[in-house]
Amino acid sequence: MNYYELHFTLINAENYQQDLLINELADIGFDTFQEADFGFKAYVSESDFNKQLLDERIAAYRPQFDFNYAINLVPQQNWNEIWESSFEPIQIRDKVFVRATFHQPRPEFPVEIVIDPKMAFGTGHHETTSMMMDLMLDTDFAGKNVLDMGCGTGILAILAEKLGATGIAAVDNDLGCYDSTIENSQLNSCSHIKVFCGSKEAIPYEQFDIIVANINRNILLDQMDRYAWVLKPGGTIFLSGFYEVPDLEIIKQEAASYGLNYVSHKKMRDWVAAKFNK
Repeated sequence: MNYYELHFTLINAENYQQDLLINELADIGFDTFQEADFGFKAYVSESDFNKQLLDERIAAYRPQFDFNYAINLVPQQNWNEIWESSFEPIQIRDKVFVRATFHQPRPEFPVEIVIDPKMAFGTGHHETTSMMMDLMLDTDFAGKNVLDMGCGTGILAILAEKLGATGIAAVDNDLGCYDSTIENSQLNSCSHIKVFCGSKEAIPYEQFDIIVANINRNILLDQMDRYAWVLKPGGTIFLSGFYEVPDLEIIKQEAASYGLNYVSHKKMRDWVAAKFNK
């Protein structure tokens, strides 16, 4: 399969405006993004690319800030070379090292996670993922039952197991993410992760001690009732994938209506990861 690589050049745009474009692209089939000095690169399979739809979706942002894009066709045989060259290892504090299969191990880190991202979200590079991982490091996962909603590559589910969770349900409505989570769970020798393909209807009918959901504001609002229903009393839920203004207050109000009480949040650029208790 071939891919299209789009170079988006942004002129005097804010970080959140770039993220608005990325969110629109993600809704129409683009599934890999790479930041660059000029803006960002976005990738979509040749079969999923619809230029007319693309132009329709991004037209509303043209009066708000200046941007343009160029299109390159990337043959299948060059795809792995592209993402391997752009995937750098990351670390969360001095506790977690995230690398790809082609990077050297770093045994001095207590937790090492191997991720083969390919076309799925979640390498730890995005602010929402790294903040979620940081919050998780301050939480006791030993023996806990965990739900990872919008699992992407499975990175948060894998971290939960490496922190001691003994039951983990990982859910994503994208088949590529479903496959990626299974593959990455195997790469990390995880034995407690069960993967489900679907949306909130795919959440197992059981109770969870901890929920991690890194998706976006609208999906979180739509699924909040389900999260509250499956979270044990006294349980903790971490939410991310939204902005501090105006999203955080909207999320807090919706969560409170289901007995999920705001505890704290982290902010990186304009993104937020928040902790709630039931």
